[in-house]
Amino acid sequence: MAEPLGNLTRTHTCGALRADDVGAEVVLLGWAHRIRDLGGVTFIDIRDRAGISQVVVRENEALMGVAKRLRSEFVIGVSGVVQRRSEDTINPKLATGEVEVLSRDIRILNEAKTPPFQIAEDSPVSEDVRLKYRYLDLRRPRLQYNMSLRHRVTMAVRKYFDANGFLEIETPVLTKSTPEGARDFLVPSRIHPGEFYALPQSPQIFKQILMISGMDRYFQIVKCFRDEDQRADRQLEFTQIDVEMSFARPELVYGLIEPLMQTILKEIGRDVALPIRRMRYADAIAKYGSDKPDLRFGLEIRDLSEVFRDSEFRVFKQIVADGGVVRGFAVTAGNRYTRSQIDVLVDQAKQMGFSGLIWVRPGEPPTSSVKALTEATLRAALERAGASKDDLLLMAAGPADNTSKLLGQLRLAIAKKENLAGPDSFEFLWVTEFPLLEYHEEDGRWYSMHHPFTSPLDEDIDKVDNDPGAARAKAYDLVLNGSEIGGGSIRIHDAALQSRMFQRLGISDEEAKLRFGFFLEALAYGTPPHGGIALGVDRIVAILCGESSIREVIAFPKTANAVDLMSDAPSPVDAKQLKELHLKVQP
Repeated sequence: MAEPLGNLTRTHTCGALRADDVGAEVVLLGWAHRIRDLGGVTFIDIRDRAGISQVVVRENEALMGVAKRLRSEFVIGVSGVVQRRSEDTINPKLATGEVEVLSRDIRILNEAKTPPFQIAEDSPVSEDVRLKYRYLDLRRPRLQYNMSLRHRVTMAVRKYFDANGFLEIETPVLTKSTPEGARDFLVPSRIHPGEFYALPQSPQIFKQILMISGMDRYFQIVKCFRDEDQRADRQLEFTQIDVEMSFARPELVYGLIEPLMQTILKEIGRDVALPIRRMRYADAIAKYGSDKPDLRFGLEIRDLSEVFRDSEFRVFKQIVADGGVVRGFAVTAGNRYTRSQIDVLVDQAKQMGFSGLIWVRPGEPPTSSVKALTEATLRAALERAGASKDDLLLMAAGPADNTSKLLGQLRLAIAKKENLAGPDSFEFLWVTEFPLLEYHEEDGRWYSMHHPFTSPLDEDIDKVDNDPGAARAKAYDLVLNGSEIGGGSIRIHDAALQSRMFQRLGISDEEAKLRFGFFLEALAYGTPPHGGIALGVDRIVAILCGESSIREVIAFPKTANAVDLMSDAPSPVDAKQLKELHLKVQP
């Protein structure tokens, strides 16, 4: 039976006791972590989020009786005196391992059912079980560390922006639906039948209006919502560090965010070398096959087209003559691969979509999967690819972007197989000069690569009308270890240019007024040049924690099927609620 807390007041957390506390009277409150009954003496490990302390029960029949009733995860209060452990019982694995508490009183504040998995041990448990009993999963050291680091990161972010003259301003959660990109979550209005609010995919328009309002420097740690398919790095609701400032240029944004990254990584005792490397989008695609390249290892893709322009290998020669490319990369120490291992790579490449993958082994003479290639051609290809005698050259040919993107997938697969990306290395990169627009064949129209408020480069403004596929944006992504952790741009601040952009996107004046009328009106009242960025809190913290999924750094995440197993959401609502909202569910 549970006992009342009464006047029991905690003096120390369970992770705080040290040798300096010997002789002190203490009160610890927490969970029974482990109980070891040795007959004449019982040891109880008591746990809270700060750590574990050992409690000793001996020579007290009443307390021994209480100790025998204890089970794992009972909530208890312990009062006693701190004493030094004997030399042979010191536990160096615990921060409190030099001392223990000789108990004078133990109070059972609440009992607990037997948990469906071990809290005291980080043993494997299926994700569905962990998410169903998330309140128990959150008691385990791994997630307690993750939540603690997340807190420290967000606190550091707030202090940083405050010190740099930013105001944290809240923007609406119930707002207007302006569908562009992912699907909105809609919220029906009871007061206005048949009308809906939307949960924000981002505070984009509102933070731009704050610049029009003269707020000058804004930030917010904000929840955003997108009704999109779930992945390891995506959730229906996610948190971002949202930033906007007036009179911004890309260089000012970089200069603000780079020291912030230093501040954040200090929370795990790491440093960031500044300035962070920059790479144009076109170069990232060509050299790494991705707009978020992982730079923790080499395997840079090289253009080998000139080697094969007049080659005896007709397939490659024809592809280059038709405007395609031959590209490849050297696999570090890949010359040790057996023929069967290379065959596995070739099969893997075909599954990725390669029409063919050519390999070349250095040697005297070099050898290749294509017998028609001469020794001179093979040597030229190896040299241009920067391959050493211990490497293996892999090559493919076809349209430029597609060839690099396929090689980029293969590059990542090899790096994972060979463990080339160390978990303790952190490589940042700014990717710049993204295409402003991308064309979708299925509906025959242009879409914004980022969002419709992104400004083109000054020298590319005329291309918005004349050559939209060649127009570049004042947009930039921040990449860490192959993950996009932030994206931003300099915004369009001129109402006429914003209207031109809407027209290029196939949005009529009438539709633009309906969807963005309040914003277009605001632009006409003296809008300063402005820009900013949004950084993904979940992704950043997951990388710092060494987690492969952002679910491990979110307290109450959804599953891959977009379900909250703990609260059983989403779920039906009763007919009365639907009637009040003027809704009817179609079968």
